[in-house]
Amino acid sequence: MHILITGGAGFAGSNIAINFKEKYPHYDITCLDNLKRRGSELNLPRLQARQINFVHADIRNNEDLQEIKPFDCLIDASAEPSVLAGITSPIAQVINNNFLGTLNCLELAQKNKASFIFLSTSRVYPIKTLEMANFIEKETRFEWIDEQILQGISSEGIEENFNLEGSRSFYGTTKLASELLIQEYIDLLGMKAVINRCGVLTGAYQMGKVDQGVIVLWAARHFWKKDLGYFGYGGTGKQLRDILHIQDLFELIDLQVHQIDKFNNHIFNVGGGKDISVSLQELTNICEEISGNHININRIVENRAVDLRIYVTNNKKITTFGDWKPKIKVKEIMVDIFQWLKQNEKILKPILT
Repeated sequence: MHILITGGAGFAGSNIAINFKEKYPHYDITCLDNLKRRGSELNLPRLQARQINFVHADIRNNEDLQEIKPFDCLIDASAEPSVLAGITSPIAQVINNNFLGTLNCLELAQKNKASFIFLSTSRVYPIKTLEMANFIEKETRFEWIDEQILQGISSEGIEENFNLEGSRSFYGTTKLASELLIQEYIDLLGMKAVINRCGVLTGAYQMGKVDQGVIVLWAARHFWKKDLGYFGYGGTGKQLRDILHIQDLFELIDLQVHQIDKFNNHIFNVGGGKDISVSLQELTNICEEISGNHININRIVENRAVDLRIYVTNNKKITTFGDWKPKIKVKEIMVDIFQWLKQNEKILKPILT
């Protein structure tokens, strides 16, 4: 099998590629990336060491894609992943990356009669509607409750039938638009494709920033004793997210690539779920325990644009349909990240601090 991974030098793409190559050494894996995100260049030696092909190209430029050799499956892990894209940066940039780039990838897959695995985002769900959900405040976290007026939400998290009407950020909108386009390719052109609405992905080799990759950022700031902040919701750090280790995501992608007929034309919410969720306050305690460091955390009461009090994935559909569930718990994830930071301290410090 020949697999093409766009965004292949990024966090998700490179780790998925490496996992495929290690599990299936005879597979031909090609990673394509424009290397724009700082730190993505650090993944090139990892790919080369495993004889994974690398193509320096940009999915926004259709000419870059014309000489890609034939492939059987395209895994689209490319994106401008910041939820603040279009707010703190030009709108055209996120649209070109996340929508027009997807169009070019779809055309390339169609040309090769290849299947298509799309990494979408939980950010397709509208912010104001999520914020309207009933919740309780516990000692260290906010949590949704089962008594809800809205459909598709419970204490277990968000299901795929949650209302999509409303604003969701430019990032979320471009990903939702891409989902709609993919469904047209499936129905009108016969493409085999699957859409995964991923929650917070994390693990080693993620170049975490405030607006994307916050779990790694939290670990890095503790590791190097740098300040952090609890922003919004009273400055308590009780905002809650479920988190998914990249290894668990690979296990699902592996199933989908090899059973595309089964998964074809489905949308799945994919995340750590309620059992693998953590608030910022709880994350601080875990990082202190692992690192032995106590850092200053500023408390800003006012909410920030496009932030969410809670997001937790309900994996019921993918667990029932695909016989998949995440296995790596929060503490294991954080230990993995801290070990990576320690082993690569010199090269990571300029990027992550």
